[in-house]
Amino acid sequence: MRKWLLGAPVAALAAVAASDLRQTRYPILRTFPVLGHARMALSSIGPELRQYIVAGNNEERPFTRDQRAWIQESAEGRATTFGFGTDNNIEFLEGYPIVKPRTFAGVTVSAHAHSAEQIQLPPAKVLGAARGRARAFRPESLVSISGMSYGALSAPAVEALNRGAALAGALHNTGEGGLSPYHQKGGDLVFQIGTAYFGVRDAEGRFDIDALVALTEKHPIRAIEIKLSQGAKPGLGGLLPAAKVTAEIGRIRGIPTDRECASPSRHTAFHDVDSMLDLVEEIAERTGLPVGIKSAVGELDFWEQLAAAMIPRQRGVDFITIDGGEGGTGAAPLVFTDAVSLPFRLGFSRVYRVFAEAGLTDDVVFVGSGKLGIPENAAVAFALGVDMIAVGREAMLSIGCIQAQKCHTDRCPTGVATQNPWLVRGVDPTNKAVRCAAYIRSLRRDLVKISGAVGVPHPSLIGPEDVELANGTRDSTTLAEIYGYRPGWGLPGPADIRRIADLMTASGAAEHTAAYTPPGL
Repeated sequence: MRKWLLGAPVAALAAVAASDLRQTRYPILRTFPVLGHARMALSSIGPELRQYIVAGNNEERPFTRDQRAWIQESAEGRATTFGFGTDNNIEFLEGYPIVKPRTFAGVTVSAHAHSAEQIQLPPAKVLGAARGRARAFRPESLVSISGMSYGALSAPAVEALNRGAALAGALHNTGEGGLSPYHQKGGDLVFQIGTAYFGVRDAEGRFDIDALVALTEKHPIRAIEIKLSQGAKPGLGGLLPAAKVTAEIGRIRGIPTDRECASPSRHTAFHDVDSMLDLVEEIAERTGLPVGIKSAVGELDFWEQLAAAMIPRQRGVDFITIDGGEGGTGAAPLVFTDAVSLPFRLGFSRVYRVFAEAGLTDDVVFVGSGKLGIPENAAVAFALGVDMIAVGREAMLSIGCIQAQKCHTDRCPTGVATQNPWLVRGVDPTNKAVRCAAYIRSLRRDLVKISGAVGVPHPSLIGPEDVELANGTRDSTTLAEIYGYRPGWGLPGPADIRRIADLMTASGAAEHTAAYTPPGL
C-alpha cells in the first residue's frame, strides 16, 4: 500500500513529462517538462498576484486599488474618508486634476461624512424640454447607470442594478441587448437601440418602430438612446460569445442560440445625419419620449454636420452621450481598447465646442461616460459642460465585480458578467441593489461637497476655470485654456442656472447668502 502511495505520484509526473516531450505547441514544456507548468500556472494568476500583493494603491488599471476601495466603501455605506494625506505621486503626474476651492462663497456644505446622501441631485436641464417632447422630464439623479445588456451581464446582476437604480432614483440604461424581465424591477429605463435592433427588430433583423412604440407603452421607459458606437469598440459591432447566448437571451434578442451573437458595425435604419434625424423625430413623435444618441468620438465631420442640421431647430436630438475611448463594459480587440477613439476629455470637449460655436448647447443635454464614476473625474466632466454622467464599470464594482477582467470568457468569478449557473448563484440581487444605491448616493454626495468647495450649489455650475490640470509641481493650466473654451462655455444657460440653484436651495443641499449670484448671471 505504501509503495502504491509513493509510486502513483511518480507515475503521474512521468506521464505528464512524456506528454510534454511529445507535444509541439509549447516550447517551454518540451524543453522543461513538468517544471514548465509552474511558469504557466504563475502566469495564469499573474493579474491576481499583482492585484492583491504586488501593485501599489495607484498602479492598477483600469481602476486603481484606491478607486476600487472608494467604490466598495461607498457601496457598504461606510464613510469614505482616508487619512495621512494623498498617496498619489502628484509631484510627477501629468494631467492631474486640481479643483480650486473658493475662500469666500455664498454656499456652505456640511462636513458630516454622510451629509447630502439622501438628496436627489437632478441635472440642471430638463430632458426633452428644448424640443418640446410630450414626455419631457427632469431626471431625479444626474448620475445614471450606463448601458450594459442582459447577456453581457448575468440576470441577477442586471436585476441588482435596476433595483439599485430604483432605490437611488437613477435612470438605468438597458444596453443594446433588449428589454429583459430583469430590467423590470422598479427602476426607470433608458431603452438603447443598437445596430442589431435587439428587442425591436422584425423577422429579417430590420428596425421595427411599431415594436418600439409597444414597448414604451407597456414599460417605464423614459428616454430612447440610439447607440452609434461605444468607447470599448468604436466602429466595431458588439460580440456576445456563444457560451453566453442562453435560450432566454436568444428569445429576448430574437437570435439563434447555437452561435455567437455579432452586431453590425453600422445602422441600417439610417445612413447619414439627415436620415438619422428623420428617424429621431419619428420616434419622438410616436412615443413622446426624449431621443438621443450615444457615440465615441473620432473625426468631427459627423458632429459638425449634426450641429448644422440642428441650427434651424426643426429637427434635433434631445441628448448626446459621449463615451470616452477609455470606456470598457464591452469586450473588444486590444487595438480597439487601447488605440481607437479619443479619451473622454478630448472627445467631449471637441464635440462641446462644435455645439457651443453653433449656439446649441442649451438645446442638448450632454451625458458623459468613461470612468466618470470617480468623483474627481466627474468634477472634470461637469466643468467641461456635461449635464449628466452614466456609470458602467463602477456600478459593476459596487455589486461585487473585482476587476478580474474575465468578462469576455464567461468565467467571471463573481457572477456579475457570466451566464454560468454556478457562478451566477453568488449574486444576491436584493443585497447588491442596496450596495448599488449606496454607491450612487455617495457619488452624488461627494459631487455636492466638491461643488460647495468651489462655491456653487450644483456640479453643473462648476466651470472650466474652476479646475486645472497640473503638470507635476511645475505648472498647471485651466480646462478653459487647455480645451479652448470661451467665457460662459461649460455652464448651463441663465434660466437653467436660476432654476437649478432654486431647486438646490429648496432641497437643503446648499445654503445661500443673500449676496450669492450664480455664475453666468
